[in-house]
Amino acid sequence: MKNVIDFVIILGYWPPAGGFGLNANLLETNLINSGVVLGLPVYSGKGVLSNLLNNRKQTILSTIRDAEERYEEATDKLKQARTRLQQAKIKADEIRINGLSRMEGEKQDLVDSADGNSKRLEDSKNATIRFEEQRAIEQVRQQVSRLALERALEVLNIRLNSELQSRMIDYHIDLLVRAAENTTD
Repeated sequence: MKNVIDFVIILGYWPPAGGFGLNANLLETNLINSGVVLGLPVYSGKGVLSNLLNNRKQTILSTIRDAEERYEEATDKLKQARTRLQQAKIKADEIRINGLSRMEGEKQDLVDSADGNSKRLEDSKNATIRFEEQRAIEQVRQQVSRLALERALEVLNIRLNSELQSRMIDYHIDLLVRAAENTTD
């Protein structure tokens, strides 16, 4: 800053030839004017510009810190989410394995139940068949017995005359008498 002031003072002491007047050299006057025009705002605005740049720097640093904090938070949340995802995958695998084992157990129970039902049906069928066989055999026996009895009655009716009937009656009475005598002795 002191250099700029010294420069302006030197210009003030440098008397142009013939007193105060216009310098017609454009190149020379532009350089001096440009130096003064640029030097004064730089000198006077140095503090303001410095404050603005420092404020901007602080704002940028604060924004960067905030971004880094948000990044760290996001990273932590991502790690937590990944951990929860892994836990969810493990839980899903456990549920799937439990479901498969239950399904296999229920499948085996159904197979066992079906086998038991099939065996009971088979036993019931066999019992029904045996029952029907016994009933058919019994019916056949009854019919054979009835037919045999009918034939025997027919034969008896044909062969049995009154003399044979009286002999049979006498024979059976005699048997009954002997049986009665044996019981009294």
